[in-house]
Amino acid sequence: MQEVGEVLHLASSGRVIIRLTKQLRDNQVVVDNSGVKVAKVSEMIGPVDAPYASAVPLTNNIKKQIGKKVFIVEETPVMRPKRFKGRRR
Repeated sequence: MQEVGEVLHLASSGRVIIRLTKQLRDNQVVVDNSGVKVAKVSEMIGPVDAPYASAVPLTNNIKKQIGKKVFIVEETPVMRPKRFKGRRR
């Protein structure tokens, strides 16, 4: 796991604001230190030098995560979705 930032607060829109230490991509999932999925990044905001992420929470008790560090899990080839599902013609 690689640390990517800290959860700052819950916005009025229902999204989580994360102060980042590393650039992330959209739709990337962040987890807490025990590996539980916390949020899914929806967009990057703020300056390039000090980026923030607006993320959709993936847990019901997101308020417990405020002030805690978040991580990403390195994507392995096994975790990537397969390109073709079903029968090929």
